Amino acid sequence: MDIVSLSRLQFALTSMFHFIFVPLTLGLSILVAIFETAYAVKGEDRYLRMTKFWGKLFLINFALGVVTGITMEFQFGMNWAEYSKYVGDIFGAPLAIEATVAFFLESTFIGLWIFTWKKVSKKLHALFIWFVALGTNLSALWILLANAWMQKPVGYILKNGRAEMVDFKALVFNPYGWLKFLHTNSSGWVIASFFVMGISAYHIMKKSELEFFKTSFKFAAIFGLISSIFVVVIGDSNGREVAKYQPTKFAAMESIWETQKGAPFDLIKIPSANEEKNSVEAIKIPKMVSILATHDPNAEVKGLKDFPKEDRPPVLPTFISFRLMVGLGFLFILQSIIAVYLVFKNKLDNNNLFLRIMLYSIPLPYIAAQLGWIVAEVGRQPWIVYGLMRTKDAVSKSVSTEQVFISLILFTLLYGLLGIVDIYLLYKFGKEGPLPEISKAQ
Repeated sequence: MDIVSLSRLQFALTSMFHFIFVPLTLGLSILVAIFETAYAVKGEDRYLRMTKFWGKLFLINFALGVVTGITMEFQFGMNWAEYSKYVGDIFGAPLAIEATVAFFLESTFIGLWIFTWKKVSKKLHALFIWFVALGTNLSALWILLANAWMQKPVGYILKNGRAEMVDFKALVFNPYGWLKFLHTNSSGWVIASFFVMGISAYHIMKKSELEFFKTSFKFAAIFGLISSIFVVVIGDSNGREVAKYQPTKFAAMESIWETQKGAPFDLIKIPSANEEKNSVEAIKIPKMVSILATHDPNAEVKGLKDFPKEDRPPVLPTFISFRLMVGLGFLFILQSIIAVYLVFKNKLDNNNLFLRIMLYSIPLPYIAAQLGWIVAEVGRQPWIVYGLMRTKDAVSKSVSTEQVFISLILFTLLYGLLGIVDIYLLYKFGKEGPLPEISKAQ
């Protein structure tokens, strides 16, 4: 493998591993805040126990997420120095705001939340965890605005061979970035919902702390239904942005080679990897791709053949990842509807089959989120900044292939160890369940 491929593989490894922790943090912080708010308002001990139990799992996940995120930023200076020189004035601004505002907000209030139990009022303590949730989700906003600039560059000029910012407001209000933020964060809320439902399902099957975990399941099911529907709605809007500003990615997502009006959607399709082979198609929905792209059934959708070969992204991984992601998204809506129905019909603890399905479904939203990033990043290739800078031109000139390979091996070993630690801790404390009782003295 050449240095470009190795650098891409290393960044993919570190970013995808980091994103195992980020989405759970996004959603679980909100659910913990909801549980503690219920305790602050109602004063019932069960809500305090929920806050303590799910809060412990949140803190484990948060700590490992911070550790795995640090190495990503180092790579911009080590492996991607040419990229940093080209766009550093623009890309650095939202990352700096994320570190100095959002991350400090969440880390400060996490400290207050951990160390002020019984030292402040219930409502003030609940407010601390809401600030943690706010800071966590704001961190994602600034990082995703930076990534959105790579997808749809705005507010810049090219000067002295570099991209320089001339309109910070354009970067902040980039619609591509806000749709990406809403889509990514809501997918994290789905992950947290299924995480809570899955662990709760395990304990309900074991008839352990039934009321505790039935209540946890109920909150997570409602949150999961709202979030999963929101993911699909925002995903539709995001798809139109992709069709408008990244037509090569959109064509790869649907494996469309020929430009056509009223493009149909193929429910079953085996895509071709290149224009020399024809896709195998069956069961078409007339004009659906044009509707997805523009909401106009007769709109023209450009095919990959209308773009130079060197500007086309890899079709197979983009197409397959997109189809799997969408399919899982609708599955989550179905599961959440069933979960809410069983909860309100008081039939949950008698349905071991569904509870087992929910337990084994814990990894599925994680997989869907990773597939979404494959669509976003592989579908953007060969550009690191769409239409401005190619990925092959962004790697560092002074770093050797051997250095990247060695660091890749070291990162893989380190992250593998951290992954084992995270799974062990979440499994251990999740299986143990909540503490037997908590004093109501707070």
